[in-house]
Order: sequence, then structure tokens, then C-alpha cells
Amino acid sequence: MLTLRRFLATLGPGTVWLTLFLVLPLLIVFVYSLLTRTDVGQVGLPFTLENWQRVFGYDALFEEFVPDNLQVLWRSVWVAGLATGLCVLLGYPLAFYIAAQSERRRRLLLLLLIIPFWTNFLIRIYAWIIILRPFGLFPSTLAVLLGMTYAYLPFFVLPVYASVEKVDWRLVEAAEDLGATPARAFWAAVVPQTLPGLVAGVILTFVPALGTFVVSDILGGAKTALVGNLVQNQFGQSGDWAYGSALSFLLLAVVLIGLWLYARAAGQRGLEDLA
Repeated sequence: MLTLRRFLATLGPGTVWLTLFLVLPLLIVFVYSLLTRTDVGQVGLPFTLENWQRVFGYDALFEEFVPDNLQVLWRSVWVAGLATGLCVLLGYPLAFYIAAQSERRRRLLLLLLIIPFWTNFLIRIYAWIIILRPFGLFPSTLAVLLGMTYAYLPFFVLPVYASVEKVDWRLVEAAEDLGATPARAFWAAVVPQTLPGLVAGVILTFVPALGTFVVSDILGGAKTALVGNLVQNQFGQSGDWAYGSALSFLLLAVVLIGLWLYARAAGQRGLEDLA
């Protein structure tokens, strides 16, 4: 009885919250993906797997596979991965640079990093159209990649910076005393200490980049369709909520598989940080 009371007092509120606002909505979306479209924005019986067949490219009318959705999904993973890679290349050294500054300058740099969040996201993305316009016909995919990197770079830098602040630099001195080069000492003594922030930063960057549709709509000019655009169109213009729900679950599955693979690649420590 005492154990039950402790559970209700500690994990109980969190469990109820996750059940009501995470598990239950996901179950509703999954049920929608199995229903039949009856009208614009309406679904009903009977249950069917047609929506899932369409997700994986099977055209029931012509009884053939048209892998358009899978191509869009692959493009989305590719662009999100590139944006995440750019955030790593730019954000990792930036986090070290900020941490190496004086207290006053460090606060200023962090403020400058956070200031964009004070402006509406749409306004910031539209501003990039004005910035890129003088360069003429800017490739749509490159513009989308640039917009994603700009939008999600702070999400990568902040958790990495939090890890860099806790780095024990005495381990670097010990590695150099044992004959390691500066690069080897950094890789062996510093990178493992920043791995928690690196894992968190990659996740916070890749997941929203994979599902975004605003950046590709505005900067891509509807020429670079990503999976987020497909989902948004089903719940908006097309009004096919059943098919949109199936696409949403496909996107969720890809994200979960990607996180699992990244955790495995990062090793046991990365898995613990992810949990």
C-alpha cells in the first residue's frame, strides 16, 4: 500500500499527463489512419488498410507501386541530416568559443543566440527571402537547407554549451603528459565529456528538421516538398485526415528508428543519455 502511495505521489501525475496528452492522442491518430475518408475532413467506417497502402506507394486503382512518398521521405531524411551536420560543424566550435569567454561576454553571446526566439518564426524565415533575393535564382533545396540550419542552430548549441561548461580540462593535461597530441587529447578527453550535449543537440535538431514544412514552403517555393509538407497538405488543402494520419505515423516511425540507430551508434552512454 505504501509503495502504491509513493507511486501515485511521484510518478502518478507524470503518468497521467503523458497518457492524456501523448499516448491517447497517438492512439486517436492511429485509429484515424485505419478509417475511410467520407468527406472533406471527415472519416468513418469501415476500417481499411488503404491509407497505409498509399503511404508505401501502392495505387489500388492501377494496382501498382508508385514510390513517390518514399522518395519524399528519403529527401526529407537527407535534407534534415545535412542540416543537422551543418549545425554540428558550426555549433560545436561555437559552443567552445562561448564557454572560453569572460563571464560578461559569455552572457552577451548567449543573449545574441537566444534573441531570435523573441521574434515570430515565420517572420524570421520570410526575412531570408529578402536576404537571398539579391543573389538571384538561389537553388530551392540550398535555400531550405540554409533556413533549417539557421532555425535549429541554437537548439544544438545550447545543450552542447551546457556540456562544455562541465568539461574537466585536467584530463587533457593528463593525456598530453602521456604523449598524446593536442588533437588526440581533445578527441580522447574532451569529446566523450561533451557527448551528452552532442546527443541532445543532434536530437533537438534532426527531429524538428525532419518534420518541418514551413521552411520548405516559404524558402523552397513549393518546389522542395518534404514529408512535413505532405502531412500538412492532407490536414489542410486535401482534407484527407485518414491518409494524413497514416503519413504522420510513418514520420513518427522514421524518427524513432533514427533515434534508436543513433543511440546504438553512440554506444551505451549515448543510450543512457537518450533515455
